Amino acid sequence: MRLLTISEGSYMSSEKEQIADLQAEILELKKQLEASAEIIKEISVPIIPSIIPDTILVPITGRLSSERFDQIISKILEVSHSDEISNVIVDFSAISEKEIWELDLFGAYIHNMTSAIRLMGIQILYVGFGPALTQLLVTSGLTNNNDIQSFLTFRTALQYLMSQKGLEFEQQI
Repeated sequence: MRLLTISEGSYMSSEKEQIADLQAEILELKKQLEASAEIIKEISVPIIPSIIPDTILVPITGRLSSERFDQIISKILEVSHSDEISNVIVDFSAISEKEIWELDLFGAYIHNMTSAIRLMGIQILYVGFGPALTQLLVTSGLTNNNDIQSFLTFRTALQYLMSQKGLEFEQQI
Protein backbone atom coordinates (compact mmCIF):
# COMPACT_ATOMS: atom_id res chain seq x y z
CA MET A 1 0.00 0.00 0.00
CA ARG A 2 1.36 3.37 -1.00
CA LEU A 3 0.75 6.59 0.94
CA LEU A 4 -0.19 9.74 -0.87
CA THR A 5 1.95 12.74 -0.33
CA ILE A 6 0.36 16.13 0.29
CA SER A 7 1.15 17.39 -3.22
CA GLU A 8 -0.45 14.31 -4.83
CA GLY A 9 -3.55 14.71 -2.66
CA SER A 10 -4.01 18.35 -3.62
CA TYR A 11 -3.53 17.44 -7.28
CA MET A 12 -6.32 14.85 -7.06
CA SER A 13 -8.70 17.25 -5.34
CA SER A 14 -7.95 19.88 -8.00
CA GLU A 15 -8.69 17.29 -10.68
CA LYS A 16 -11.97 16.37 -8.96
CA GLU A 17 -12.94 20.05 -8.85
CA GLN A 18 -12.21 20.39 -12.57
CA ILE A 19 -14.33 17.32 -13.32
CA ALA A 20 -17.17 18.72 -11.20
CA ASP A 21 -16.89 22.06 -13.00
CA LEU A 22 -16.96 20.34 -16.40
CA GLN A 23 -19.99 18.27 -15.39
CA ALA A 24 -21.80 21.43 -14.26
CA GLU A 25 -20.92 23.12 -17.55
CA ILE A 26 -22.17 20.12 -19.55
CA LEU A 27 -25.44 20.18 -17.60
CA GLU A 28 -25.87 23.90 -18.30
CA LEU A 29 -25.14 23.38 -22.02
CA LYS A 30 -27.71 20.57 -22.14
CA LYS A 31 -30.32 22.89 -20.61
CA GLN A 32 -29.48 25.59 -23.18
CA LEU A 33 -29.71 23.03 -25.99
CA GLU A 34 -33.13 21.87 -24.78
CA ALA A 35 -34.33 25.49 -24.57
CA SER A 36 -33.03 26.17 -28.09
CA ALA A 37 -34.71 23.02 -29.40
CA GLU A 38 -38.01 24.18 -27.87
CA ILE A 39 -37.66 27.59 -29.53
CA ILE A 40 -36.92 25.96 -32.88
CA LYS A 41 -39.93 23.69 -32.43
CA GLU A 42 -42.15 26.72 -31.72
CA ILE A 43 -41.01 28.73 -34.74
CA SER A 44 -40.91 25.75 -37.09
CA VAL A 45 -44.71 25.87 -37.39
CA PRO A 46 -45.71 29.50 -37.80
CA ILE A 47 -49.42 30.23 -37.45
CA ILE A 48 -50.61 33.41 -39.17
CA PRO A 49 -54.08 34.85 -38.58
CA SER A 50 -56.03 35.50 -41.77
CA ILE A 51 -58.18 38.46 -42.78
CA ILE A 52 -61.06 36.00 -42.85
CA PRO A 53 -62.53 35.41 -39.38
CA ASP A 54 -61.73 32.07 -37.67
CA THR A 55 -59.09 31.25 -40.30
CA ILE A 56 -55.35 30.69 -39.99
CA LEU A 57 -52.57 30.26 -42.52
CA VAL A 58 -49.81 27.72 -41.89
CA PRO A 59 -46.87 28.22 -44.29
CA ILE A 60 -44.73 25.09 -44.46
CA THR A 61 -41.00 25.52 -45.02
CA GLY A 62 -37.92 23.41 -44.40
CA ARG A 63 -37.38 19.66 -44.20
CA LEU A 64 -40.44 17.47 -43.71
CA SER A 65 -40.13 14.25 -41.74
CA SER A 66 -42.71 12.21 -39.88
CA GLU A 67 -41.76 14.00 -36.64
CA ARG A 68 -42.18 17.39 -38.32
CA PHE A 69 -45.61 16.42 -39.69
CA ASP A 70 -46.61 15.35 -36.16
CA GLN A 71 -45.44 18.75 -34.85
CA ILE A 72 -47.39 20.58 -37.55
CA ILE A 73 -50.58 18.62 -36.87
CA SER A 74 -50.27 19.04 -33.09
CA LYS A 75 -49.68 22.79 -33.36
CA ILE A 76 -52.61 23.28 -35.76
CA LEU A 77 -54.95 21.27 -33.50
CA GLU A 78 -53.77 23.09 -30.37
CA VAL A 79 -54.15 26.58 -31.85
CA SER A 80 -57.42 25.74 -33.59
CA HIS A 81 -58.95 24.40 -30.40
CA SER A 82 -57.84 27.27 -28.15
CA ASP A 83 -58.66 30.02 -30.66
CA GLU A 84 -61.87 28.43 -32.01
CA ILE A 85 -60.58 28.26 -35.57
CA SER A 86 -62.87 26.78 -38.21
CA ASN A 87 -60.62 27.02 -41.29
CA VAL A 88 -56.95 26.20 -41.81
CA ILE A 89 -55.00 26.95 -44.97
CA VAL A 90 -51.77 24.96 -45.21
CA ASP A 91 -49.35 26.42 -47.74
CA PHE A 92 -46.80 24.10 -49.38
CA SER A 93 -45.54 26.60 -51.98
CA ALA A 94 -42.04 26.66 -50.45
CA ILE A 95 -41.70 22.86 -50.47
CA SER A 96 -40.07 20.80 -53.18
CA GLU A 97 -39.27 17.09 -53.32
CA LYS A 98 -35.85 17.85 -51.80
CA GLU A 99 -37.43 18.94 -48.49
CA ILE A 100 -39.44 15.73 -48.07
CA TRP A 101 -37.42 13.07 -46.27
CA GLU A 102 -39.76 10.13 -46.80
CA LEU A 103 -41.08 10.56 -50.32
CA ASP A 104 -42.97 7.28 -50.32
CA LEU A 105 -45.03 8.37 -47.26
CA PHE A 106 -45.85 11.95 -48.23
CA GLY A 107 -49.40 11.09 -49.36
CA ALA A 108 -50.07 9.23 -46.12
CA TYR A 109 -48.85 12.26 -44.13
CA ILE A 110 -51.22 14.57 -45.98
CA HIS A 111 -54.07 12.08 -45.48
CA ASN A 112 -53.32 11.88 -41.72
CA MET A 113 -53.15 15.66 -41.43
CA THR A 114 -56.46 16.05 -43.23
CA SER A 115 -58.15 13.37 -41.12
CA ALA A 116 -56.91 14.71 -37.78
CA ILE A 117 -57.91 18.29 -38.52
CA ARG A 118 -61.31 17.32 -39.92
CA LEU A 119 -62.06 15.21 -36.84
CA MET A 120 -61.98 18.47 -34.89
CA GLY A 121 -64.63 19.89 -37.22
CA ILE A 122 -62.15 22.16 -38.97
CA GLN A 123 -62.07 22.72 -42.72
CA ILE A 124 -58.57 22.31 -44.15
CA LEU A 125 -57.47 23.76 -47.47
CA TYR A 126 -54.11 23.14 -49.10
CA VAL A 127 -52.31 25.56 -51.38
CA GLY A 128 -49.06 25.47 -53.30
CA PHE A 129 -48.90 21.88 -54.53
CA GLY A 130 -46.86 22.25 -57.70
CA PRO A 131 -46.69 19.63 -60.47
CA ALA A 132 -43.90 17.60 -58.80
CA LEU A 133 -45.62 17.51 -55.40
CA THR A 134 -48.94 16.63 -57.01
CA GLN A 135 -47.39 13.65 -58.77
CA LEU A 136 -45.64 12.66 -55.56
CA LEU A 137 -48.93 12.74 -53.65
CA VAL A 138 -50.57 10.45 -56.15
CA THR A 139 -47.70 7.93 -56.16
CA SER A 140 -47.02 7.97 -52.42
CA GLY A 141 -50.14 6.64 -50.82
CA LEU A 142 -52.81 9.30 -51.08
CA THR A 143 -55.64 6.87 -51.69
CA ASN A 144 -58.62 9.21 -51.77
CA ASN A 145 -57.83 12.63 -53.12
CA ASN A 146 -61.53 13.58 -53.11
CA ASP A 147 -61.07 14.43 -49.42
CA ILE A 148 -58.40 17.00 -50.24
CA GLN A 149 -59.40 20.57 -51.02
CA SER A 150 -56.48 22.21 -52.75
CA PHE A 151 -55.92 25.47 -54.55
CA LEU A 152 -53.08 26.70 -56.67
CA THR A 153 -52.55 29.89 -54.65
CA PHE A 154 -53.33 31.36 -51.26
CA ARG A 155 -55.41 34.03 -52.97
CA THR A 156 -57.74 31.51 -54.61
CA ALA A 157 -58.19 29.71 -51.29
CA LEU A 158 -59.10 33.00 -49.62
CA GLN A 159 -61.56 33.83 -52.40
CA TYR A 160 -63.17 30.41 -51.93
CA LEU A 161 -63.54 30.93 -48.17
CA MET A 162 -64.86 34.45 -48.66
CA SER A 163 -67.53 33.20 -51.05
CA GLN A 164 -68.44 30.45 -48.55
CA LYS A 165 -68.88 33.04 -45.81
CA GLY A 166 -70.58 35.62 -48.01
CA LEU A 167 -67.73 38.10 -47.63
CA GLU A 168 -66.42 40.51 -50.24
CA PHE A 169 -63.39 42.75 -50.53
CA GLU A 170 -64.37 46.38 -50.44
CA GLN A 171 -62.18 48.79 -52.36
CA GLN A 172 -61.62 52.11 -50.71
CA ILE A 173 -61.07 55.12 -52.89
